[in-house]
Amino acid sequence: MECLIDHIALNVEDDEKMLTFYSQVLLFATERLEEYRRGDVPFPSVRLNADMIIDLFPKKMWQKNSGTGQNRGELNHFCIVLNKEAWENLLERLQTNKVAIEEGPVPRWGAHGTGISIYFRDPEGNFIETRYYEGHNSAAECLLGS
Repeated sequence: MECLIDHIALNVEDDEKMLTFYSQVLLFATERLEEYRRGDVPFPSVRLNADMIIDLFPKKMWQKNSGTGQNRGELNHFCIVLNKEAWENLLERLQTNKVAIEEGPVPRWGAHGTGISIYFRDPEGNFIETRYYEGHNSAAECLLGS
């Protein structure tokens, strides 16, 4: 199966400190920072390259899902990009294997704009997002910018 890592999402305690580190120390470009600061989007991102971003999830996003709010872990989830056919086949396999879809299909923003996503967990509880972008026939097209 052909796929790409679209993004990872980190749970952060201090979003400004993390933004400063990633943008000023590592020199990653920020994405949606002004929109985040205005309250128009729930989190900012930093771009590693044309095909991958890191989403910085502020405490208000992850605290509600962590039970007590004390054990945040650093990784919120990771996202895999598939073409639409492979994504639909995966959805069928998940249903056949009785893997619960926790959210979706829903539109979500990622490294290539808005795609259609589902969220589920692996056997050890890691949260996984898979998505496809309309107009891309293969994950490789995301790499090539087609």
